[in-house]
Amino acid sequence: MALGGGTFTTMNKLMPGSYINYVSAARAAASLSARGIAALPMKLKWGKDKTVFSMAAEDFKKEAMDVFGYKYSDAEMLPVREVFKHAEKCLFYKLGDGTAAECKMSKALYKGSRGNDLKHVVSANVDDASLYDVETYMGNTLVDSQTVAQMADLKDNKFISWKTDAEIEATAGMNLTGGTDGTVTGEIHQAVLDALEPYAFNVLGCMSEEKSVISLYTAYCKRMRDDVGVKFQLVAKGADADYIGVINLKNGVDDAGADTYALVPWVAGAEAGCAVNTTCDNMTYDGEYIVNVDYKNSEFKTMIENGEFAFHMVENDFKVLSDINSYVSTTSNMNDDFKLNQVIRVVDQIATDEAAIFNTIYLGKVQNDEDGRVSFWSDCVSIHKELQKSHAIE
Repeated sequence: MALGGGTFTTMNKLMPGSYINYVSAARAAASLSARGIAALPMKLKWGKDKTVFSMAAEDFKKEAMDVFGYKYSDAEMLPVREVFKHAEKCLFYKLGDGTAAECKMSKALYKGSRGNDLKHVVSANVDDASLYDVETYMGNTLVDSQTVAQMADLKDNKFISWKTDAEIEATAGMNLTGGTDGTVTGEIHQAVLDALEPYAFNVLGCMSEEKSVISLYTAYCKRMRDDVGVKFQLVAKGADADYIGVINLKNGVDDAGADTYALVPWVAGAEAGCAVNTTCDNMTYDGEYIVNVDYKNSEFKTMIENGEFAFHMVENDFKVLSDINSYVSTTSNMNDDFKLNQVIRVVDQIATDEAAIFNTIYLGKVQNDEDGRVSFWSDCVSIHKELQKSHAIE
């Protein structure tokens, strides 16, 4: 008969034997989470409908056509290029609810006016007269080519789904038509914010000049930060929110046809990509717009007093005047330090990382006794030591 053995919880074993528990040696489980994630709901003429989709900066050049329907260098991609000047990753949501373009052979995979630039060219195969070469173009770019005998043999691609019950026939160019972008309403913005709730990001950009929409985004930011505990900052043009979580962008641009909030993507990307131990103070704007900096020195002073994030001209460069948020009504508990976005990055980092440690390591896994509390406290201290090591705190 075998003797007892195995693991134990309490000393209640009947069989004699050796009962051994193996546990990890104590070590720091805490580390600083990475930054660099922006969220940018925006008007798009192509892209996934009614869902959040992400893209990494390193993938933008090669995947721009597949995801956004345009090449990296196209003018329509300017806002995306702006956010990726400094963000490492961005969460997108296509604003609007239009219609998908179609023709008798196919239907566009996504809604939007860019679908009207899709075209099929069908010709007889030079080697086998019973086959057809079917090419799909987005604008002037060939995005798909297949050789088939009938419509049922065609495979859907990243741009269209085929109508397999249609007749295949040669054509020099069959355009898809009827694609629209739709109207952006307050209900759509609310749906966007609801969809973003499960996602983690550092900065949210508000791509609107409507006061009602800016107020909606501001209220969302306050609720998520103060009630839910999800820490991020909002960048909006003309958002005098008097709140540490909202960055009130002052400047517009001088480019013809540009939106008044054109600089929101760049600021959102810069703030998201800014490390916890650094600041955007005096940062050079390296985007493609011409920033409107036609202000007097006294006006710039007033901007700082009013909690406005502004650019000014230094020699031939546009630079960030002061990396501040919209908070102005200071108190004894929250003094002038909380006007600085670097301070908010630090306190948000601490709150986020301590919550992550508690939820993943302690909640439901470690007893709420003195040993458990001391262990959690030690991990929290480790976070502060990491911040101290990087000179984010003293």
